Amino acid sequence: MARIGIDPDGKVVNECFAVIYAPRRMRDRFPENCVTVVDSEATALQDADPKKNLYPARVIGPSRSSEGFRLYYLISWLDKDE
Repeated sequence: MARIGIDPDGKVVNECFAVIYAPRRMRDRFPENCVTVVDSEATALQDADPKKNLYPARVIGPSRSSEGFRLYYLISWLDKDE
C-alpha cells in the first residue's frame, strides 16, 4: 500500500505505529491531523476506538505532499476487522 520507501541512512520519514481517524478505511494516505503516532503496537491497539472511527495501524511518514501537506502512508491496519 505504501507509495514511498524508507531510506535506511536518512531520517526524513519513519515507519511507526499510529492510531488513525478514518471514517472510511479505503484510503492509503492520511493527513497529519488524522494520525496520532504512538510508541508501540500495543498502545495503538489499546487506543483504538472503532465507534469513534479510530483504528490502529503501521504507517510511514510524515512525508510532504506536492500541495505542502504532511502525509502518512498506510502500511497495514493492525486490527483484523477491515
